[in-house]
Amino acid sequence: MPPPARTRRWVIEASEHVAVLRDGAKTYWIIGTAHVSSDSVREVREVIETVRPDTVCVELCKTRYESLTDESRWKKLDIFQVLRQGKGLLLLANLAMGAYQRKLGAELGVEPGAELLEGARAAADVGAELRLVDREIQVTLRRTWANVGFLKKAELVGAILTATVSNEKIDSTAIEDLKARAQLSEMLEEFARILPEVKAPLIDERDRYMISGVEEAPGERVVAVVGAAHVPGMREAFGSTVDRAALDELPAPSRWGKVLKWLIPGLVLAAFAVGASRQGGQTLEAMLYAWILPNSIACAVLTALAGGKPLSIITGFIASPITSLNPMLGAGMVVGLVEAWSRRPTVQDAENINRDVQSLRGFYRNPFTRVLLVVFASTLGSALGAWVGATWVITLLR
Repeated sequence: MPPPARTRRWVIEASEHVAVLRDGAKTYWIIGTAHVSSDSVREVREVIETVRPDTVCVELCKTRYESLTDESRWKKLDIFQVLRQGKGLLLLANLAMGAYQRKLGAELGVEPGAELLEGARAAADVGAELRLVDREIQVTLRRTWANVGFLKKAELVGAILTATVSNEKIDSTAIEDLKARAQLSEMLEEFARILPEVKAPLIDERDRYMISGVEEAPGERVVAVVGAAHVPGMREAFGSTVDRAALDELPAPSRWGKVLKWLIPGLVLAAFAVGASRQGGQTLEAMLYAWILPNSIACAVLTALAGGKPLSIITGFIASPITSLNPMLGAGMVVGLVEAWSRRPTVQDAENINRDVQSLRGFYRNPFTRVLLVVFASTLGSALGAWVGATWVITLLR
């Protein structure tokens, strides 16, 4: 028989952006912030100095906290290791999201995540314990990435890059409006409708994860500093039992995912076998052309459009028809390693990432991020070429 749910209730609304919850003798102040809002920075400081909590919890994990406080972190990043592990697209998406936040921050005069760091500083000033209650960013990204198909991944990276280079201006009033509960509710409902596979691991799971950590924080007075989008979900999960260990698990590949990964190579190879048995091999020759040409051309063209080195373009042209038949080895990985070897990004290039990736031109200018763009483009080109090639090969069986 499950344990009875603990009594929970709203006590007061300290302000438009601060929710106060009580559980027995403990009181929790949940501050909903915008990550590029100077008003949020000020409000976090004011609430902590007024409440003088025993513990301050912030929406950060160890990795993100170090990324905000350790300026030398990029020195530790090995581009070859990233590509060998197949994390090029993941890193590019992460950098693009960070670039978009920095762009907004530059327009509004505040560094992204400044309110979280202000929470950490204010905690030290009032003698409160600091707790990092968010799930590790790599776990969140891996669980999110696993929920999304390849074409949706490409669409997401493209959308983030487009937003990064957009000339649309956002003022501080618009940022503050987004923190209002009514607007947040509408925005999250739309987000869930368009990308339910992303919303679950990126927002819903973290809502439960963070409120669980907040409730376990020591002391009777606890302040939590989180993005405003998390407040409704954290309120809903308040008082419930959360299995954080389960939410920390990396997703295992699905059975259907494994089957689909080998479906196109299996169909193409089977078609080759049928073609080899017909008309003295003439059908097989036509099938080879149908498979190789779209694979090679699409991969080479998109690699060139991404600004790849000539050797990378040639590598993509040769490798794509082969790697498309081997799901364990992507064209983007092969082309990316060649591009990294040819371009040889330095530690200084890595350190300049935050400075350079404020625009698409900056992504192209920095050798480190140029390699990631080439990985993205060659992967997309190879995938498109494989779909076209497979369709063409199958039509030749008629």
